[in-house]
Amino acid sequence: MKVVDAEGHVLGRLASVVAKRLLKGEVVRVVNAEKAIILGDPKEIVARYRARRRLNHPRKGPHYPRMPDGIVKRTVRGMLPYQEPRGRSALKRLRVYIGVPEELRGAKMETLDDAIRAESEQYITVGDVARDLGASFGGGSR
Repeated sequence: MKVVDAEGHVLGRLASVVAKRLLKGEVVRVVNAEKAIILGDPKEIVARYRARRRLNHPRKGPHYPRMPDGIVKRTVRGMLPYQEPRGRSALKRLRVYIGVPEELRGAKMETLDDAIRAESEQYITVGDVARDLGASFGGGSR
């Protein structure tokens, strides 16, 4: 089992590396999902996520997550062939957490060098996007 700390990682890059590992058969746990970042203008990013949530029908879907762990898991799912058996089984091997749960406190956390952001770019954290969408969860604010 691999434990990946998402703090400071770019969401799309993190998701692609995790998806590749899941397809290889690894069990992956992602912690600190709210601290992953999305590169770009924060106002445009929040507007894009809000528009995505407005597109759906409350009962029929498509359903877009509001919580940071759901946003990260949905991003990884988008990089998997989740409508095929191997993609579904890969998605079952993924767990995403807000913060670090008790059972993973002593585990060795891994950082993905491919997914670390460059210093000079604009970004917003997944937690801040989730709060703008109306999510309420523990952890620090802006």
